[in-house]
Amino acid sequence: MAEPTAEEAIVDALVERARAAQRRFERNATQERYDAAALAAGWALMEPTRNRELSELAVETTGLGNVPDKITKNHRKTLGLLRDIKGAVTCGIVRDDPESGITEVARAVGVVGAVVPSTNPVATPTNNVINALKCGNAIILSPSPKGVAACERLLGCMHAEFAKLGIDRDLVQMIPAPVSKAKAQRLMERVDRLIVTGSQDNVRRAYSSGTPAIGVGAGNVTVIVDETADLKDAAAKITVSKAFDNATSCSSENAVVVLDAVHDAFMTELHAAGGRLLTGDAGAKLKQALFAGGHLNRAMLAKDIDRVIAVADVPVEDADTARFLLIEGEGIGRDYPESGEKLSLVATLYRARDFHHARQLTHELFRNVGAGHSVGIHTSDAERPLVLARTLPTCRVIVNQAHCFATGGSFDNGAPFSLSMGCGSWGGNSIDENFSHKHLVNITRIVRTIAPNEPALDDIFGPHWEKAGK
Repeated sequence: MAEPTAEEAIVDALVERARAAQRRFERNATQERYDAAALAAGWALMEPTRNRELSELAVETTGLGNVPDKITKNHRKTLGLLRDIKGAVTCGIVRDDPESGITEVARAVGVVGAVVPSTNPVATPTNNVINALKCGNAIILSPSPKGVAACERLLGCMHAEFAKLGIDRDLVQMIPAPVSKAKAQRLMERVDRLIVTGSQDNVRRAYSSGTPAIGVGAGNVTVIVDETADLKDAAAKITVSKAFDNATSCSSENAVVVLDAVHDAFMTELHAAGGRLLTGDAGAKLKQALFAGGHLNRAMLAKDIDRVIAVADVPVEDADTARFLLIEGEGIGRDYPESGEKLSLVATLYRARDFHHARQLTHELFRNVGAGHSVGIHTSDAERPLVLARTLPTCRVIVNQAHCFATGGSFDNGAPFSLSMGCGSWGGNSIDENFSHKHLVNITRIVRTIAPNEPALDDIFGPHWEKAGK
């Protein structure tokens, strides 16, 4: 075996420290200890002064999003997660069923590696840390280059809270600066389980690393507004969702598909809510600026609306009250970049003849990018969400809600709070649900004998024999 490089040796040392800390943590395991560690990590961020400081640092160093929304996101996502895991049994016996003779015992997976994105350099790692500690694991974070400073400060806050309770700081570590692909790759190869949120390149490398991995697919959310929708409510929710944290979320609306029957009325409501459709030369200029050089323009990515308008240098009606911009969709596919994920305060508008056509357009958008993630619909028709669930390659259908809040869990829906949404086989992912603590625990099963339960052949094959004969 070749000697590790200097970068690999750094990661190897982190992993060994994490393994030692995790063994000690599990050796003295109690649910109370696991819960205390998870709560300490959560309060490290949720304490208001630290939340503001970390939010300001995140925006300053990454240039993505805005401080007020980062504060809200950090608070709500962490509080919601702690609500979800409160009372969850992750240590010792989690199920004992005398009828089946099976007893299930929760066990930690060991050392978790988490690759986290620059778009959420504080909320996502906190979510990962809480879930890992809740289940008795150690965790090592691999931040993006822009997210290093925020991650370092976050860990400092967590370690300060750990010190108050005598919790081993080696349970939560990070790859030190300068971060690199080589260090991230070594981490992927050495840990026991991987969580990867962010670039699809990282997700693919995780799945090929040899370590069991939980990766999430690309976002490219489409939302349908049909002829039965409450148009004012739909416009307000789409706007607040799209504008939140300058559209850093993978759950932000990227395309709005509006039925012809309500197009004009809906656009009036959307304008009142803060959406601005740019057509003709202004729309073409915005599109050209956003996709300059064939790639998303970083000067417009997750930037404030006035910055987006300035970079595009386009006239915007009532610009002082604008919250996001729309361009008209000319097509779908590789030759039409507006049909993909934009991570900016720009959405694409498509018109549909009827609901069937809207569903077709949405399917084409998914085939282009974002399959498996989620779709939204604003409707009063109870059957249409079911039609989408049965026919589209999507793991979530969000009904009459602000999409970016609802997809990753909300206090008024039952989805688990998470910043990592699995996209199933459609998105090339190992999970089709929101990432949660249950993905970071092993279950050992004790199997005992019970009274025999062997069926007769007639019990099994009777229906088949009736139709086909023996």
